[in-house]
Amino acid sequence: MRILFVHNNFPAQFVHLAPALRARGHQVLALGSQTARDLPGIPASKYAMKRGTTPGIVPLAVRYEADCLRGAATARVADAMKQKGFWPDLVIGHNGWGETMFLDDVWPGVPQLLYAEFYTGARGLDVGFDPEFGPMDLDNAIRVRAKNGALAMSTMDATRAVSPTEFQRDTFPYDIRRRIEVIHDGIDTTSAAPRADARLSIPGTEIVFKPGDEVVTNINRHLEPLRGIHIFLRALPKVLRERPNAHVVIIGDNGGTAYGLPAPEGATWKDIYLKELEGRLDLSRVHFLGRVPRQTYLDALAVSAAHVYLTYPFVLSWSLLEALSAGCAVIASDTAPVREAVQHGRNGIMIDFFDVEALSDRIVHALAAPEAHRPLRVQARADAIARYDLKTVCLPRLVGLAESLN
Repeated sequence: MRILFVHNNFPAQFVHLAPALRARGHQVLALGSQTARDLPGIPASKYAMKRGTTPGIVPLAVRYEADCLRGAATARVADAMKQKGFWPDLVIGHNGWGETMFLDDVWPGVPQLLYAEFYTGARGLDVGFDPEFGPMDLDNAIRVRAKNGALAMSTMDATRAVSPTEFQRDTFPYDIRRRIEVIHDGIDTTSAAPRADARLSIPGTEIVFKPGDEVVTNINRHLEPLRGIHIFLRALPKVLRERPNAHVVIIGDNGGTAYGLPAPEGATWKDIYLKELEGRLDLSRVHFLGRVPRQTYLDALAVSAAHVYLTYPFVLSWSLLEALSAGCAVIASDTAPVREAVQHGRNGIMIDFFDVEALSDRIVHALAAPEAHRPLRVQARADAIARYDLKTVCLPRLVGLAESLN
């Protein structure tokens, strides 16, 4: 087969699937924005935006126009590939940025397999979930729904689609949802694994953590409320007070926005909540590592005595599944889609997202009674391997789905 991957930041979610299909003898090419990169044997053609969105355009139309511009730019590069004789047997793409919108006009009838990550909505999802940031009023509902224009158009053209969780699949309308297969991207359970010899050094200090130390970990790409940074930080004063040997390791950028609301101009969410907790938090025992190399991240999971994962009802982070795979004592929010991966009392502990006191108590208990949590840790790793292992579970299913569309 001749397979074209389309993703503005290729390889992104296709970092394993694209090489796997090439290894099976398929011709694999990629198409993305200027941030896309080649993989060995998989060259990436790049589109360039000729202009940005129209100044003064109706705010509700900004996202749709941007997606259409990306789609048109992608289609022009695709047409140039067509003029040179390339006609794919399958297009595999992400539907989130409009890039596949017009590809059926370039290559009519070519099957499309799309990654259906999330369909925004006004009820039961991330926007309006946290009352601290205002209610879901009509203006918010209109703003959220307007984001789906290009997403709906591109996904309606899909032959099939894939979502990593049932929750994410079910955010889509029925006519789209019935063509979506639930297959997770897969995680490397070999690298994300318990390691008795793991060590985590804290830059700028002489501190080196090892398994058995009272280390609380949290991974939050941009330290934002959507992933519960405010709830987590508010839980720490009690934890550090009751566990004098405990330390906290937080990995993620201080600044920028991943998915949720941006911080007020001139501030970061980290700074806002540290100011709120000023005088109550021993910052000599709270270590913000920023963005780290993957090995440092894996070392943090391997030395963790309690790993906290909080999220609004939104896309599931790979970090949660890798924490399970690493055999962490996971304390997670009782929100979708976390419930698909974590079952309370079986392979982790679930708490109400907003219950700061319960979170503090659960962290303290995990640190004070590590042996009581050992069965959860063992089961967490077993479940991660059985359900989310890249090589034995997820990748074979993804390859099979792609090859079935020829």
